[in-house]
Amino acid sequence: MFTADVTHSAGFMLRSSAAGNYHVLQHACCPAYKKQTGQAGSQKSEPLKGREGITGSSLRGGSLTAGRMAGLWRSYQVLMSRYPWTVQIVTAGSLVGVGDVIAQQLIERRGLAHHSVQRTAKMMSIGFFFVGPVIGSWYKVLDKLVVGTTKSAAMKKMLVDQLCFAPCFLGAFLSISGALNGLTVEDNVTKLKRDYTDALISNYYLWPPVQIANFYFIPLHHRLAVVQIVAVAWNSYLTWKANKM
Repeated sequence: MFTADVTHSAGFMLRSSAAGNYHVLQHACCPAYKKQTGQAGSQKSEPLKGREGITGSSLRGGSLTAGRMAGLWRSYQVLMSRYPWTVQIVTAGSLVGVGDVIAQQLIERRGLAHHSVQRTAKMMSIGFFFVGPVIGSWYKVLDKLVVGTTKSAAMKKMLVDQLCFAPCFLGAFLSISGALNGLTVEDNVTKLKRDYTDALISNYYLWPPVQIANFYFIPLHHRLAVVQIVAVAWNSYLTWKANKM
Protein backbone atom coordinates (compact mmCIF):
# COMPACT_ATOMS: atom_id res chain seq x y z
CA MET A 1 0.00 0.00 0.00
CA PHE A 2 2.74 2.40 0.92
CA THR A 3 4.69 1.59 -2.28
CA ALA A 4 1.58 1.91 -4.41
CA ASP A 5 0.72 5.21 -2.87
CA VAL A 6 4.23 6.52 -3.46
CA THR A 7 4.14 5.28 -7.01
CA HIS A 8 0.73 6.80 -7.53
CA SER A 9 1.87 10.12 -6.01
CA ALA A 10 5.08 10.18 -8.05
CA GLY A 11 3.12 9.47 -11.20
CA PHE A 12 0.73 12.28 -10.36
CA MET A 13 3.62 14.68 -9.72
CA LEU A 14 5.33 13.73 -12.99
CA ARG A 15 2.08 14.17 -14.89
CA SER A 16 1.51 17.53 -13.19
CA SER A 17 5.05 18.65 -13.92
CA ALA A 18 4.75 17.62 -17.51
CA ALA A 19 1.42 19.39 -17.79
CA GLY A 20 2.92 22.49 -16.23
CA ASN A 21 5.83 22.44 -18.64
CA TYR A 22 3.41 21.90 -21.51
CA HIS A 23 1.40 24.94 -20.44
CA VAL A 24 4.55 27.05 -20.16
CA LEU A 25 5.65 25.97 -23.60
CA GLN A 26 2.17 26.56 -24.92
CA HIS A 27 2.17 30.12 -23.49
CA ALA A 28 5.67 30.80 -24.78
CA CYS A 29 4.65 29.77 -28.29
CA CYS A 30 1.43 31.74 -28.15
CA PRO A 31 1.53 34.98 -30.29
CA ALA A 32 -0.27 36.95 -27.59
CA TYR A 33 2.35 35.87 -25.05
CA LYS A 34 5.16 36.83 -27.41
CA LYS A 35 3.54 40.19 -28.08
CA GLN A 36 3.08 40.87 -24.35
CA THR A 37 6.67 39.97 -23.43
CA GLY A 38 8.02 41.81 -26.44
CA GLN A 39 6.17 44.97 -25.45
CA ALA A 40 7.48 44.70 -21.90
CA GLY A 41 11.04 44.28 -23.18
CA SER A 42 10.72 47.25 -25.50
CA GLN A 43 9.26 49.33 -22.71
CA LYS A 44 12.30 48.55 -20.56
CA SER A 45 14.84 49.18 -23.33
CA GLU A 46 13.35 52.38 -24.81
CA PRO A 47 14.15 54.67 -21.85
CA LEU A 48 17.75 53.40 -21.84
CA LYS A 49 18.00 54.03 -25.56
CA GLY A 50 16.55 57.51 -25.03
CA ARG A 51 19.04 58.29 -22.27
CA GLU A 52 21.90 57.05 -24.43
CA GLY A 53 20.70 59.28 -27.28
CA ILE A 54 20.47 62.34 -25.03
CA THR A 55 23.91 61.68 -23.58
CA GLY A 56 25.43 61.15 -27.01
CA SER A 57 23.88 64.31 -28.46
CA SER A 58 25.00 66.33 -25.41
CA LEU A 59 28.57 65.07 -25.78
CA ARG A 60 28.55 65.80 -29.51
CA GLY A 61 27.16 69.30 -28.88
CA GLY A 62 29.75 70.00 -26.19
CA SER A 63 32.65 68.82 -28.36
CA LEU A 64 31.31 70.89 -31.29
CA THR A 65 31.15 74.04 -29.12
CA ALA A 66 34.64 73.38 -27.77
CA GLY A 67 35.92 72.92 -31.31
CA ARG A 68 34.40 76.21 -32.42
CA MET A 69 35.86 78.04 -29.44
CA ALA A 70 39.28 76.54 -30.16
CA GLY A 71 38.96 77.62 -33.79
CA LEU A 72 38.04 81.17 -32.79
CA TRP A 73 40.99 81.31 -30.38
CA ARG A 74 43.39 80.10 -33.11
CA SER A 75 42.03 82.76 -35.49
CA TYR A 76 42.50 85.39 -32.79
CA GLN A 77 46.08 84.20 -32.26
CA VAL A 78 46.83 84.46 -35.97
CA LEU A 79 45.37 87.98 -36.18
CA MET A 80 47.24 88.99 -33.04
CA SER A 81 50.55 87.81 -34.49
CA ARG A 82 49.94 89.69 -37.77
CA TYR A 83 48.25 92.87 -36.51
CA PRO A 84 48.93 93.07 -32.74
CA TRP A 85 48.29 96.80 -32.32
CA THR A 86 45.06 96.85 -34.36
CA VAL A 87 43.64 93.72 -32.68
CA GLN A 88 44.36 95.07 -29.19
CA ILE A 89 42.64 98.38 -29.96
CA VAL A 90 39.60 96.72 -31.57
CA THR A 91 39.33 94.30 -28.63
CA ALA A 92 39.47 97.14 -26.10
CA GLY A 93 36.87 99.28 -27.87
CA SER A 94 34.48 96.37 -28.36
CA LEU A 95 34.65 95.28 -24.73
CA VAL A 96 34.12 98.84 -23.44
CA GLY A 97 30.99 98.86 -25.60
CA VAL A 98 29.88 95.54 -24.11
CA GLY A 99 30.42 97.02 -20.66
CA ASP A 100 28.14 99.95 -21.47
CA VAL A 101 25.42 97.65 -22.80
CA ILE A 102 25.57 95.64 -19.55
CA ALA A 103 25.49 98.86 -17.52
CA GLN A 104 22.39 100.14 -19.31
CA GLN A 105 20.50 96.84 -19.30
CA LEU A 106 21.46 95.19 -16.00
CA ILE A 107 22.45 98.07 -13.70
CA GLU A 108 20.20 100.88 -14.93
CA ARG A 109 17.52 98.51 -16.30
CA ARG A 110 16.61 100.77 -19.19
CA GLY A 111 15.26 98.00 -21.39
CA LEU A 112 15.96 97.64 -25.11
CA ALA A 113 13.38 100.28 -26.04
CA HIS A 114 15.19 102.93 -24.02
CA HIS A 115 18.75 101.82 -24.68
CA SER A 116 20.99 104.75 -25.65
CA VAL A 117 22.87 103.59 -28.75
CA GLN A 118 24.55 107.00 -28.90
CA ARG A 119 25.99 106.55 -25.42
CA THR A 120 27.28 103.06 -26.28
CA ALA A 121 28.92 104.49 -29.42
CA LYS A 122 30.57 107.22 -27.32
CA MET A 123 31.94 104.69 -24.86
CA MET A 124 33.22 102.50 -27.68
CA SER A 125 34.99 105.49 -29.20
CA ILE A 126 36.73 106.05 -25.84
CA GLY A 127 37.75 102.39 -25.93
CA PHE A 128 39.09 102.62 -29.50
CA PHE A 129 40.92 105.94 -29.24
CA PHE A 130 41.87 106.14 -25.55
CA VAL A 131 41.66 102.87 -23.57
CA GLY A 132 43.21 100.58 -26.20
CA PRO A 133 46.14 102.76 -27.29
CA VAL A 134 46.96 104.08 -23.82
CA ILE A 135 46.88 100.76 -21.94
CA GLY A 136 48.61 98.90 -24.77
CA SER A 137 51.43 101.48 -24.81
CA TRP A 138 51.65 101.51 -21.02
CA TYR A 139 52.25 97.76 -20.83
CA LYS A 140 55.16 98.09 -23.26
CA VAL A 141 56.67 100.89 -21.17
CA LEU A 142 56.10 98.94 -17.97
CA ASP A 143 57.90 95.91 -19.37
CA LYS A 144 60.94 98.11 -19.99
CA LEU A 145 60.76 99.79 -16.59
CA VAL A 146 60.52 96.50 -14.69
CA VAL A 147 62.33 93.68 -16.48
CA GLY A 148 61.66 90.02 -15.74
CA THR A 149 58.86 87.49 -15.31
CA THR A 150 59.50 86.38 -11.73
CA LYS A 151 57.02 86.75 -8.89
CA SER A 152 58.90 89.74 -7.49
CA ALA A 153 58.92 91.40 -10.93
CA ALA A 154 55.16 90.82 -11.25
CA MET A 155 54.64 92.36 -7.81
CA LYS A 156 56.72 95.42 -8.75
CA LYS A 157 54.82 95.85 -12.02
CA MET A 158 51.50 95.65 -10.16
CA LEU A 159 52.61 98.30 -7.64
CA VAL A 160 53.85 100.69 -10.34
CA ASP A 161 50.69 100.08 -12.38
CA GLN A 162 48.28 100.62 -9.50
CA LEU A 163 50.08 103.49 -7.73
CA CYS A 164 51.24 105.48 -10.74
CA PHE A 165 49.18 104.60 -13.80
CA ALA A 166 45.72 103.64 -12.47
CA PRO A 167 44.94 106.95 -10.67
CA CYS A 168 45.92 109.01 -13.74
CA PHE A 169 44.11 106.74 -16.19
CA LEU A 170 40.93 106.70 -14.11
CA GLY A 171 40.82 110.50 -13.81
CA ALA A 172 41.39 110.89 -17.54
CA PHE A 173 38.68 108.33 -18.39
CA LEU A 174 36.07 110.06 -16.24
CA SER A 175 37.04 113.51 -17.61
CA ILE A 176 36.83 112.37 -21.25
CA SER A 177 33.48 110.70 -20.61
CA GLY A 178 32.16 113.89 -19.01
CA ALA A 179 33.37 116.01 -21.93
CA LEU A 180 31.70 113.69 -24.47
CA ASN A 181 28.48 113.94 -22.45
CA GLY A 182 28.58 117.73 -22.86
CA LEU A 183 29.67 118.74 -19.37
CA THR A 184 31.39 122.07 -18.90
CA VAL A 185 34.80 122.23 -17.25
CA GLU A 186 33.22 123.30 -13.95
CA ASP A 187 30.64 120.50 -14.09
CA ASN A 188 33.32 117.99 -14.99
CA VAL A 189 35.47 119.04 -12.02
CA THR A 190 32.45 118.77 -9.72
CA LYS A 191 31.68 115.31 -11.06
CA LEU A 192 35.29 114.22 -10.59
CA LYS A 193 35.24 115.36 -6.96
CA ARG A 194 32.07 113.37 -6.41
CA ASP A 195 32.93 110.13 -8.22
CA TYR A 196 36.73 109.83 -8.46
CA THR A 197 37.48 108.58 -4.93
CA ASP A 198 34.75 105.91 -5.01
CA ALA A 199 35.94 104.71 -8.42
CA LEU A 200 39.57 104.54 -7.29
CA ILE A 201 38.70 102.55 -4.14
CA SER A 202 36.64 100.13 -6.26
CA ASN A 203 39.61 99.84 -8.61
CA TYR A 204 41.83 98.73 -5.73
CA TYR A 205 39.34 96.04 -4.71
CA LEU A 206 39.52 94.40 -8.15
CA TRP A 207 42.72 95.07 -10.02
CA PRO A 208 45.78 94.28 -7.83
CA PRO A 209 45.26 90.47 -7.78
CA VAL A 210 44.22 90.47 -11.45
CA GLN A 211 47.32 92.42 -12.47
CA ILE A 212 49.71 90.23 -10.48
CA ALA A 213 48.38 87.17 -12.34
CA ASN A 214 48.41 89.11 -15.62
CA PHE A 215 52.02 90.22 -15.30
CA TYR A 216 53.24 86.83 -14.08
CA PHE A 217 51.41 84.38 -16.36
CA ILE A 218 50.31 86.26 -19.51
CA PRO A 219 52.59 87.23 -22.44
CA LEU A 220 52.85 90.95 -23.23
CA HIS A 221 50.76 90.90 -26.42
CA HIS A 222 47.82 89.18 -24.64
CA ARG A 223 47.75 91.33 -21.49
CA LEU A 224 45.42 94.00 -22.85
CA ALA A 225 42.94 91.34 -24.01
CA VAL A 226 42.99 89.60 -20.62
CA VAL A 227 42.52 92.91 -18.82
CA GLN A 228 39.62 93.86 -21.08
CA ILE A 229 37.89 90.49 -20.62
CA VAL A 230 38.09 90.88 -16.84
CA ALA A 231 37.16 94.51 -17.33
CA VAL A 232 33.75 93.72 -18.85
CA ALA A 233 32.36 93.85 -15.29
CA TRP A 234 34.63 96.79 -14.44
CA ASN A 235 33.63 98.66 -17.61
CA SER A 236 29.99 98.16 -16.70
CA TYR A 237 30.62 99.85 -13.38
CA LEU A 238 32.87 102.51 -14.90
CA THR A 239 30.52 103.49 -17.73
CA TRP A 240 27.65 103.64 -15.25
CA LYS A 241 29.78 105.88 -13.02
CA ALA A 242 30.93 108.01 -15.93
CA ASN A 243 27.38 108.59 -17.19
CA LYS A 244 25.81 109.12 -13.77
CA MET A 245 24.81 112.79 -13.69
